Amino acid sequence: MVTLEAANSWHENRFNFQHQTTMTSRSVDMMTKIKRNSRAFAQIVGAAVIFLAAVSANTAQAQTRIKDIVDFEGVRENMLIGYGLVVGLNGTGDGLGSSIFTYESLVGMLERLGVNARDKNLSTKNVAAVMVTATLPPFSRQGTRIDVAISAIGDAKSLLGGQLLVTPLVGADAEVYAVAQGSIAVGGFSAAGNAASITSGVPTNGRISNGAIIEREIGFSMAKMDAVHISLRNPDFTTARRITKAINAYIGGGTSQVLDPATVRMIVPESYRGRAVALITDIEQLRITPDMAAKVVIDEQTGVIVMGENVRINTVAIAQGNLTIRITETPQVSQPQPFAEQGETVTVPRTQIDIDEDKDNKLTILAKSVTLQELVDGLNALGVGPRDMIAILQAIKAAGAMQAEIEVL
Repeated sequence: MVTLEAANSWHENRFNFQHQTTMTSRSVDMMTKIKRNSRAFAQIVGAAVIFLAAVSANTAQAQTRIKDIVDFEGVRENMLIGYGLVVGLNGTGDGLGSSIFTYESLVGMLERLGVNARDKNLSTKNVAAVMVTATLPPFSRQGTRIDVAISAIGDAKSLLGGQLLVTPLVGADAEVYAVAQGSIAVGGFSAAGNAASITSGVPTNGRISNGAIIEREIGFSMAKMDAVHISLRNPDFTTARRITKAINAYIGGGTSQVLDPATVRMIVPESYRGRAVALITDIEQLRITPDMAAKVVIDEQTGVIVMGENVRINTVAIAQGNLTIRITETPQVSQPQPFAEQGETVTVPRTQIDIDEDKDNKLTILAKSVTLQELVDGLNALGVGPRDMIAILQAIKAAGAMQAEIEVL
């Protein structure tokens, strides 16, 4: 027989077991929800990170390093030029009778070498007078080598196989900065026969890799600079201002200032004293977004049109059409029947005239402040070719509806 105390104990244990089971089930449900929420949160965080990375990548792609749009004071190239003789040509050189400068140069060179050829009748075709050009890189040191370009100035047919004799290269101050000599590498060739000829490339131009030795240096010390002038390759007020802001934000306020649309002056701070190279290295890696003026560049010779992103057109209606008259002559021969006793063969003229008034072309209206893409789509809808598009753009500009500058090359 079960006592009351035993019954109460059994009910109490059963209640505790059910309560623990319920609590355990709730805990499992709660943990599952937490895991689900954590997984969803992780996915949201991951998506946010990917979005921010994409935005950062697009922003970085839209920006440009300062070094790609400016030049720094003193860091510049210098042009060199010289006049020389190329020898060893296989009968493709200048004609001494027609190229008097080649004749005089050859005679003068032989006289300097102790050979008197003044009274002789020279008729060699193995010599050519050439112009030698080169670019002296910034901070080039004495004894280093640079490339040179060779171009014939007489009636030579080819410089293939030629040897350039010692040629001094001078700068704008008439001082010798390098000396060139060596075998010429020519990319083109020319061949001819009695009834045909062929020419590939330009055989009268050549190049000598490392063909000149630098003999004089251009002195310039960057370590003693107190200020650096930055020159914009495309002068612009907005771009110059953005460069100044980027430099001041990186180094400190008041470090740089805009002198004009093409020049930014940067003071060398105390932390960079004597280390102007380090300063330029840090500055040129800063990124900005250059501003671009609205401009349309037209090359009428080739029909090439380049339009900037900021080109805008006010409301304007465009119609394009040309009157084309085509005359075709197709003469026919009229002759008598075979074995006819009379008649003669004559040419009968046949003329066909076609007139194309471009009736299919329509009038297109461009809305106010259309974008570059809308402008191109509108002109393409008229079936306008590059040549006609040039005339239309010039007419839009003349009407005052284009808010951009047109530059014709």
